[in-house]
Amino acid sequence: MNVMNLNNKVGLLTASSVVVANMIGTGVFTSLGYQAAGFQAIFPLLMLWVIGGIVALCGALSYGELAAMMPRSGGEYHFLSKIYHPAFGFLSGWASATVGFAAPVALAVMALARYVVSVFPAMDQTLFQFGFVSLTGAKLLAIFIVLALTAVHSSDVAVGGLFQRYSTGIKVVLILIFIFSGLFLIETPQNISILPQTGDFDIIMSSGFAVSLAFVSFAYAGWNAAAYLANEIHEPQKNVPKAILLGTLTVTGLYVLLTFVFLYTVPVGTLASMQAQDFGTPLEVGYLAADNIFGVVGGKMMAIMIALLLVSSISAMIFAGPRVTQVMGEDFELLQRLAKTNSKGVPQRAMILQTIITLVLIITTAFDTVLYYIAFTLDIFTFSTVLGVFVMRFKKPDLPRSYKAWGYPITPLIFLAATGWTMYFLLTERTQGSLIALGTVLLGLIFYFWDRGTRKNV
Repeated sequence: MNVMNLNNKVGLLTASSVVVANMIGTGVFTSLGYQAAGFQAIFPLLMLWVIGGIVALCGALSYGELAAMMPRSGGEYHFLSKIYHPAFGFLSGWASATVGFAAPVALAVMALARYVVSVFPAMDQTLFQFGFVSLTGAKLLAIFIVLALTAVHSSDVAVGGLFQRYSTGIKVVLILIFIFSGLFLIETPQNISILPQTGDFDIIMSSGFAVSLAFVSFAYAGWNAAAYLANEIHEPQKNVPKAILLGTLTVTGLYVLLTFVFLYTVPVGTLASMQAQDFGTPLEVGYLAADNIFGVVGGKMMAIMIALLLVSSISAMIFAGPRVTQVMGEDFELLQRLAKTNSKGVPQRAMILQTIITLVLIITTAFDTVLYYIAFTLDIFTFSTVLGVFVMRFKKPDLPRSYKAWGYPITPLIFLAATGWTMYFLLTERTQGSLIALGTVLLGLIFYFWDRGTRKNV
């Protein structure tokens, strides 16, 4: 493997932008319709995003401590291998390499295509039919975007980092413009109250709220992104925790404000009645809000802008995901070809593998199918990683910690309680999907025991 030159490393700003871009993806622009279908009370709908942000922040604080102790790329794969056992770490890496990043990329680019279709409906027509697989103009656009961004990030870390910083900056500016417009330019806002009403706390304690919180947690997923590329960040012991915390705080504020704007500009009954469309995504919440704020023409322009800001999310996941596979290739002989990097330090083969899986998901799978499939899987490994803060404090109390989780032990306990709660209800309410996801992860054990590898680093 080529050793990365210092000039190819990224700083705190780029690392933070990767976190922000990974987090702000499809969830906040598409999932409110699902949530409103379960309950239409304003306070619980807002509390979903407030609680989701608190939980993500508590997880970020815990990851910051682990990243400072074990500054190596790979995220949960690296952490779980060190904390528990290499087999558990391998399962996490297997999940990341197969669907952990490819599926969110597919979700984001499918949502982007839906926003474009809302402006250009003709793109939803089928152009090619191969057996049971049909390719619409929207799917072809999604495929093109994935391939284009893969080309950008497969050339040079510095070029990819520059693209990531600017695309994320544009994304945040567009979201702030949208929030400002929704708060001050809307002519006929909805008469809503953010204060709790009778029965709201019963909703918050219900199984429906817990399942909705799981998908809100998916929308917040990405707060741990900087941990996946620790090897490529200047002074990772210092900058990885900072990037995780800064990115998470920024996105939490934006998410809560965006959700309020959606509820302030679109009748909650309209959100609740939204149905899935042919391409597999729900009607676009952002488009409906923009249409009410700016009118038909302005709404279409904003829909295109929302589609463009999703490019940053797709870019960030294409950037971060292959680093997990790369680190696994460094540790396991069977995957060693995926660890190879080019002269600029980019794991091109791992990136190509992720792109192939993403394209298969785009062509063959619907939005909600992918969403249900990965929610439970991702929670397993983030739960176990945060639990690892307690394990490491017990096993290695004297290990140097340049950063310690603020609020320990309360903050990691909050994350564990909330994530465990949603996992329980996902398993009981979405049993089949959760078990299929779990079975897919366990298939990774076949590859683990088939190739013990060198495992020099785990």
